[in-house]
Amino acid sequence: MVMSLNKTDATALPVSASAGVCRLSGDWNVQALSLRDEVQRRRKALQAAGQSVKWDLSGIDRLDAVGAQVLWQFWGQAIPAGVALSPSQQALFKILADHPVAAPPAPPPTDWFGWIRNLGLGVFTTLEHARMMLVLLGALIFNFVAFVTLPLRGPWREISAQIFRTGAQALGITALVGFLIGIVLSYLSAQQLAVFGAGQFIVKLLGVAIVRELGPVLAAILVAGRSGSSITAQIGVMRVTQELDAMAVMGISEGQRLILPRVIALALTMPLLVLWTDAMALIGGMLAAKFQLGLSVVWFAERLPDAIGIKNYWIGMIKGVTFGVWVALVACHFGLRIEPNTESLGKGTTASVVTAITGVILIDAIYAVIFNEMNI
Repeated sequence: MVMSLNKTDATALPVSASAGVCRLSGDWNVQALSLRDEVQRRRKALQAAGQSVKWDLSGIDRLDAVGAQVLWQFWGQAIPAGVALSPSQQALFKILADHPVAAPPAPPPTDWFGWIRNLGLGVFTTLEHARMMLVLLGALIFNFVAFVTLPLRGPWREISAQIFRTGAQALGITALVGFLIGIVLSYLSAQQLAVFGAGQFIVKLLGVAIVRELGPVLAAILVAGRSGSSITAQIGVMRVTQELDAMAVMGISEGQRLILPRVIALALTMPLLVLWTDAMALIGGMLAAKFQLGLSVVWFAERLPDAIGIKNYWIGMIKGVTFGVWVALVACHFGLRIEPNTESLGKGTTASVVTAITGVILIDAIYAVIFNEMNI
């Protein structure tokens, strides 16, 4: 059987039988095989010839690595016995034999219940993080008791530095965002209140919404994105540079020197940042109300104390302290879990910010339910 494969008859690829020999001719290079479906056609013709025939490649005009690879794969990556090859063809197939191409891996089997495993893994990971957070909180309580018992030996320099970094340096961004949020909220509220002729109620609406809800949550989100990520990255870099290992060798407590100062600092600065954000948001809302509804700034300021009430300020302060402790704990937790490589540092910082912000919103919702049940 003689099979003639050439570029001039790529569509038909005629096969003729003659003494059990498969003779190839024409061009077997990248130019000839680049035609549409040409490789598939020649493979089908080779399969029609079968594996038991003798092969004669003396009629091939041009053979390169692409054409040789087609024949090599069809032959099962081994030269058949009795094949007639020219010296250049022998050298080409020897290169293919010396550098075998691995077969493509089989596609993985369909995992119909993979989502259940992923869900279970997510729940297990969440529970593990919760357990580590409880351990961290317990150690923090013991360190805080030791700090109160022996205040002169406390990490005062670290606390002072963290108060400056998380408090003083955050005044600018919290003031800007709070001011803009106050303007936006005032404009939107004024449009709706003007329809019913109840523009004077904007003082009550802005005061309660900002002081009780928006101010604490907004300040906590900003601090979580700014200071929380900074704390996680700082502790993570200490892990990468093996500073934490050096502290352990010297017997220095991580909780007392790293976690306690940051928790105390954020517990002190967050209520102050909440008041600062409230003030800037109310100023923005006051100015927007003046231009939108024509309300006097003096009149707005005089109505604010009665509209807000002291209890709403205390609620905002309680939320501020809780949010500060939460953000600091989460940031320190993910910072200590970072592995000594840069990829883990980026993932840990991202997870810290996302977890802190999600937790802030969840804690605020819990507070809302508690205060509603207490009729506060």
